[in-house]
Amino acid sequence: MAHPVASSSHPVQISALANPHAGDVKKPKEKKDKAATVAAQHPLELQPPPAYIDQRIKLFEKLQSEYIAYTKSQPREEITITMRDGSQRKGTSWETSPMDIAKEVSKSLSERVVIAKVDDDLWDLERPLEGSCKLELLEFEHPEGKRVFWHSSAHVLGEAAERHYGCHLCIGPPTEDGFFYEMAIEDRQVPVVTNADYPALEKLSESAAKDKQKFERLLVSKENLLEMFAYNKYKKYLIESKIPDGTSTTVYRCGPMVDLCVGPHIPHTGKIKAFMVTKNSASYFLGDSKNDSLQRVYGISFPDKKQLAEYKAFLAEAAKRDHRKIGREQELFFFNDLSPGSCFFLPHGTRIYNTLVELMRSEYLKRGYQEVISPNMYNSKLWETSGHWQNYKDDMFTLDVEKEKWALKPMNCPGHCLIFDSRDRSYKELPIRMAEFGIVHRNEASGALTGLTRVRRFMQDDTHVFCMPSQISEEIAALFDFMEHIYGMFGFEFRMELSTRPENYLGTIETWDVAEAQLKEALEAHHPGQWQINPGDGAFYGPKIDIYIRDALRRSFQCATIQLDFQLPERFNLKYRSADEMTNPDKPPSRPVMIHRAILGSLERFIAIITEHFGGKWPFWLSPRQVLVIPVAVPYREYAQQVADKLQGLGLFADVDNGADTLPKKIRNGEVSQYNFILVVGQEELDSQSVNVRNRDDVGTKSKGEMVPLQEVGDKLVALKDSKSIKNKLV
Repeated sequence: MAHPVASSSHPVQISALANPHAGDVKKPKEKKDKAATVAAQHPLELQPPPAYIDQRIKLFEKLQSEYIAYTKSQPREEITITMRDGSQRKGTSWETSPMDIAKEVSKSLSERVVIAKVDDDLWDLERPLEGSCKLELLEFEHPEGKRVFWHSSAHVLGEAAERHYGCHLCIGPPTEDGFFYEMAIEDRQVPVVTNADYPALEKLSESAAKDKQKFERLLVSKENLLEMFAYNKYKKYLIESKIPDGTSTTVYRCGPMVDLCVGPHIPHTGKIKAFMVTKNSASYFLGDSKNDSLQRVYGISFPDKKQLAEYKAFLAEAAKRDHRKIGREQELFFFNDLSPGSCFFLPHGTRIYNTLVELMRSEYLKRGYQEVISPNMYNSKLWETSGHWQNYKDDMFTLDVEKEKWALKPMNCPGHCLIFDSRDRSYKELPIRMAEFGIVHRNEASGALTGLTRVRRFMQDDTHVFCMPSQISEEIAALFDFMEHIYGMFGFEFRMELSTRPENYLGTIETWDVAEAQLKEALEAHHPGQWQINPGDGAFYGPKIDIYIRDALRRSFQCATIQLDFQLPERFNLKYRSADEMTNPDKPPSRPVMIHRAILGSLERFIAIITEHFGGKWPFWLSPRQVLVIPVAVPYREYAQQVADKLQGLGLFADVDNGADTLPKKIRNGEVSQYNFILVVGQEELDSQSVNVRNRDDVGTKSKGEMVPLQEVGDKLVALKDSKSIKNKLV
């Protein structure tokens, strides 16, 4: 029998869903009592266990013994391991592992480290090094360490699910805030996951962690993989469709669990000290509604129980700030099943929406942008030219009109190319900074729709800069300045990633290399050492800089993007006359470069983020409820209305409470509704043409406000609005 392929070979990558929520569908309504009863009657662990577990392990152990014999035959040579700080250590190829090096450094490091990075590739800590290399040792707090930790935890959840349900597993990737595993449950009275199942899954997962099951890596041929997973049609599909004949990929074992996985993983399950199942949903295999319906279980885990307690506290605070909850309470927006994923903004929500648009529009005037409006629907020929039909069609809403295919636009860039190409262009016009508050539609899976954060219809603060190659650096610098200015208004910190060439890229590698080099140069010039590379996650037409903002709960959200595009100008044959061409008509026209830019991104999503960031306590300039005027008694209603009218005439949002409640009750209602300022008026205020001011954020003014002349209050409120300060204070 031939020896297995050496582990230095790169296994075929089997990626999870590009969008981990893409397959979600709405949880079916169930009779909870019946489901809970069935769950309670179901044993913690199936006895006997599913037959496939033993069959899988026997084949794994057989192939592993062959592989161990192969590795023992490899030559042992002295190697040099270069640490991140530049120091060097000696080791032996095919013997020394990253964990050996961690133990040499310190015992505490070996206990904290979760994964290694060898020559920029993630590497199992117990996997022997095969040659001289650079080595990094990553802990849980490192973003890549966290993803590996959660990926390994997904395997533990998968093991628990197999032991509890006897299910057939599908995919189980890490997510931004934990992990999930998808499964098909068949031999059960109620073939769905319910909340009543969570304790059993958690108990089995905790049992696996206590056993300190090793994660064992094995490279397996396609032929043997098909035998190993013959019982599971989902794994067979992935193997047959993703792994070329004659090649291999990896599986990982922990305890009774063996799974198709490229890895890498933590050394053993004992690293997982805290584990919690967080939610479940229904989904479709590979996110396609034409495929089987599956069950998806989500979880979270940590290397310390204290971190889980902190996470639960975070969840409680996040629940208070949930934009859907605040949206209902403050009557900002709602959704209706007759148009899923399309938001209805109510009057107060529309105020926030329009204020954000006005903010960007005012900045456009200062920064030399030209606003345009383009169609919402185009013939498929446009999308074929742009490349979207080939690369993005499944995410578009398509229509048949007069025997031709049309589609609602998922983005504005092709339309802007048509605007640029609507007449001859000269170098003297460049750069052209073309902005549009364009409505776009994207066909998100119904189960993935989540409030304002995942919608089908949304508006972007979209801009496309058409410029000469010599203007790229200056334009990107201006975009950085724009972005920093806007995010500063909201008190956001941010980080950046450079997303490079994906597998489905358009154009030549040489063009991509040039574009990526220019973005790297811009990042180093303006934010040296403050960015990371996100390999393979660029748009199909060009590399991009993704900017992630951090909110008050320290969560990260990707909003802004800067994308350098040489492809669309080529595909749309965009051109301009350079200075040389103006004097030499025979010289061919030049090609512009296109820079895609968004700062707020989806306005709907940005509103969700800032709702939770501020917890519904809006800064004055953005607030939909800025001032509430309260008369102390019926005789002062007329003056209260005069005060509100004056403030409204100054461009402020002012309401009057003329209801029958007591004065303390009215003030309390105003505070709960998050009015920034409450102005109380009575005889004294009427006589002096003043108001009694209570500041939402100033405890000292809540019991008894400060009397201020009405004219002065109006001037100060306008100044506060114009300052766009996040502090609710009259100066």
